Amino acid sequence: MAGRVPCNTCAIICSHEKEKPPRPRRIILVRHGQSQGNVDECVYTRVADPKVMLTEQGIAEAEECGREIRKMIERDGAHDWKAYFYVSPYKRPLETLRNMAEAFERSRIAGVREEPRLREQDFGNFQDQERMKIEKAARNSMGDSSTGFRETLKSDIDVGRFQPPGQQSPDMNIVIVSHGLTLRVFLMRWYKWTVEQFQGLHNFGNGKFLVMERGYGGRQNHAKPGELNYECTMTGPSYFTHLDDRQVEPWR
Repeated sequence: MAGRVPCNTCAIICSHEKEKPPRPRRIILVRHGQSQGNVDECVYTRVADPKVMLTEQGIAEAEECGREIRKMIERDGAHDWKAYFYVSPYKRPLETLRNMAEAFERSRIAGVREEPRLREQDFGNFQDQERMKIEKAARNSMGDSSTGFRETLKSDIDVGRFQPPGQQSPDMNIVIVSHGLTLRVFLMRWYKWTVEQFQGLHNFGNGKFLVMERGYGGRQNHAKPGELNYECTMTGPSYFTHLDDRQVEPWR
């Protein structure tokens, strides 16, 4: 009868509609490069925490980090790989991302998202150094706001937010550029570590990264993507004006 679809065809369509987007190949956690505050904590008595910048060494660490990440990704042998970045809005991780990106063409960057929940619990601009030490100790014992970000990230993965439908690839790499304590709390929440386990850990080094590889059989949540604006990625003037579409030589 006209207008009817055979049952087997309908089943194929329904199965296709329920197909989940591919999971990212990996999540890479990056701690910002060496900052002025890492060298001299007194800088916080003169400069507000969000505005503390990288040192020259920190810039070099960020550049090296970008090269190492690209080298690792290229070892997969995938031709269509991309990276999507989440970054703390503080100056030092933003500078880290900008210098890391020297290792990538724009065409390899699927998008960038500033995420306030990846920031440190900042010190503000303390004139009293002793008070700053007290606040820092309290911050280290309490953690920060990355718990909510974890849920957002899981939702973004479930709905395939990183690439438009029809262009989604299993060779997407998620890169989170943030702060030492924030990343430790993220790992604690993701892997359900105890407080005691968390307190026994230390931040990894400035400009260093930790890789969370894709596993098997994990719980997957269901979500509907709705209307997502895939054209609105922040890979243009806001971040990567210093990059062009040149071909970057593979890192060996």
